[in-house]
Amino acid sequence: MKSKILLWFGILIILALAGFAGYLWIVLNWSYSKGERAGYVQKFSQKGWICKTWEGELTMTPVPGSIPEKFLFSVRDDRVAGELNNVLGKKVTLSYEQHIGIPTTCFGETEYFITGVKALE
Repeated sequence: MKSKILLWFGILIILALAGFAGYLWIVLNWSYSKGERAGYVQKFSQKGWICKTWEGELTMTPVPGSIPEKFLFSVRDDRVAGELNNVLGKKVTLSYEQHIGIPTTCFGETEYFITGVKALE
């Protein structure tokens, strides 16, 4: 009787871990939305104690003289992070994907992940 309970408990734990891994795979690979934002990258740095992620801030000014809007973003790809470091201070267009429901900040502090960088100047 005790071995059956342990077996069912083990199966339950394996199913829970598999379910969590499946959920994590879905939220990291399926994007809720995609788009582009244009502006100037104001801050960009690698952050974190254990999970190092690239985090940045894009300042967007739609109309000259208006208050700039900030777009906070994360970068998971080191190649894209290198491209961003090369265009700091220039006007850029950032292509992004929005991933909703990521359970931890270990993959990025925001839900917006940059997939491409294009310098406009």
